[in-house]
Amino acid sequence: MIVGIALLCLLSKREEKGFNDPLHSSFGAMMESIKDRRMLFIIPLMVYIGLEHAFVWGIFTKSIVTPVLGISGVGGAMAIYGAACAVCAVVTGYLTSGLDSATLIVSFGAIVQAVVLFWLLLFYSPMDGVLGTAAPLLIGALWGVGDGMLNTKLNAVVGLMFEDAKESAFAQFKVWECGAVAVIFFLSPHIVLQVMLILMTASLVISFGAFLFLTIAVEKSSSPSAVGS
Repeated sequence: MIVGIALLCLLSKREEKGFNDPLHSSFGAMMESIKDRRMLFIIPLMVYIGLEHAFVWGIFTKSIVTPVLGISGVGGAMAIYGAACAVCAVVTGYLTSGLDSATLIVSFGAIVQAVVLFWLLLFYSPMDGVLGTAAPLLIGALWGVGDGMLNTKLNAVVGLMFEDAKESAFAQFKVWECGAVAVIFFLSPHIVLQVMLILMTASLVISFGAFLFLTIAVEKSSSPSAVGS
């Protein structure tokens, strides 16, 4: 992440006439975009996506998959997660026709991950037998579905909302996402599963609430009555 940000500082924004202006660097544009109120409301969801990636790559495999399936089962669980994420991303990519559809799909993705989080937080415990073996695989599949929806649609929303500053907006996305991943990996030896689940549940509620408020505000501002007034 640090190397990526350092390289970003060295990049210059390419102008239409074909020359680079060092005074308008990509890093400067990214810092400028954070002043946009829309970006402030969408950053929490960027952070949450980083948290959920760190969770599934590290804590999910260590605390949920390995105790039931062993180390050898981690590859299978992650393959199911990756396949579900990829298929869902491809399918939902064709369903985006604007901000309304993207918001609806993000809502479905948030609901799916909320269901998994509450299941793990309140009801899940390792079991023997077929059900015990299938549970981590089902969790991985559901998490992949939610991740595919959130990731694909958040990228779409960023592209729709920041058409004039796509480079800086997507740079913001990656900086906040990777920053959250780095923080969780540094803290993971000191965080138990329950604490991580509570942190992610609170982050999901806050980030989805901010995102929903943003999309409603954008829709109101672009409605015909608002334009006419």
